Amino acid sequence: MDTLKVGLIGAGTISQFHLESYQNNKQVEIYAICDINLERAEAAATKYGASHFFRLYEEMLADPVIDAVSICTINHLHAEIAIAALDAGKHVLLEKPLCMTVEEALLIQAAVKRSGKTLQVGFVRRFGTNAMVLQQFIEAGDLGEVYYAKASFLRRLGNPGGWFADKQLSGGGPLIDIGVHIIDLCWYMMGRPKVKSISGNTYNKLGNRDHIKNLSKYEAADYNPLNNMNTVEDLANALIRFENGSSLLIDVSYSLHAANDELSIKVFGDKGGAEIEPALCIVTEKHDTILNMTPQIDHLTFDMFHAFQNEIDHFVECCLQGTATKCPVEDGVEIMKLLCGIYESSEKGIEIHYS
Repeated sequence: MDTLKVGLIGAGTISQFHLESYQNNKQVEIYAICDINLERAEAAATKYGASHFFRLYEEMLADPVIDAVSICTINHLHAEIAIAALDAGKHVLLEKPLCMTVEEALLIQAAVKRSGKTLQVGFVRRFGTNAMVLQQFIEAGDLGEVYYAKASFLRRLGNPGGWFADKQLSGGGPLIDIGVHIIDLCWYMMGRPKVKSISGNTYNKLGNRDHIKNLSKYEAADYNPLNNMNTVEDLANALIRFENGSSLLIDVSYSLHAANDELSIKVFGDKGGAEIEPALCIVTEKHDTILNMTPQIDHLTFDMFHAFQNEIDHFVECCLQGTATKCPVEDGVEIMKLLCGIYESSEKGIEIHYS
């Protein structure tokens, strides 16, 4: 197979990053677009040169010409569509989060196993230049044993509303939406250890804060200013312990009385440490002196367009060459355990332990 014929399901905001990246890959033909809004599917098909467009994903998956699909839908449809795509013999790039529950994650994993197809989870921050450069240092042993990480992804006014604010559709708020990025990246840099225990807290105190004026925010495609329903958390925090003795401390918010938004990701080893965000910096010591080293690269912070291109190119290569993805379904299952463990810990008011 020299060319990968790709279909995309869910033509919302995030799909544009997939489609632009597929369009830039010479080994890809964007063959079909599917969206419940047929006009949106047709518009995307026209823009990106797809010869087919569909309203129902079942119709698209029935087309034997399609080799692979990107799934960019609302979270509650991830498991259903991913399993259907795998059973239809398609490779799958599934946007994060993998799904909404651990039970769904295990069903997806089973579908991957029986299909023999590639499923790549959309952990796009693994493909940022800063993360990829740092991972080379870690794999070379320059940081030694990475035993602690801490990360914050705080939005002071960042609830997008619409389906993002409906737990039945999203599975949760900032934790499962943007928190998944920082949790996964830290866990990945720490060597993907097995979870031992989770102590988490979630808070729903501020809501959508639609009354705030003079400060703009991202709004979901289905945002409705007349409906400010919100059933997801504003803030989540957690301490996660792993079987190898390492630990991860995180907090993440949609709404918070903070002076500024904040994105901070740090990892610490016994030979060195690193800040990944807000800009890559590697810390070590030599000749009894601490060194803060700044790699000379184009993108010291997360570069979304380059990261998506790297992610898509990797997926295409895995599909065409039959090589293993570095974001396999097993990683998606483990991250779902962490996300759901935080929610469970908060709901029960206890620390969750894993055997």
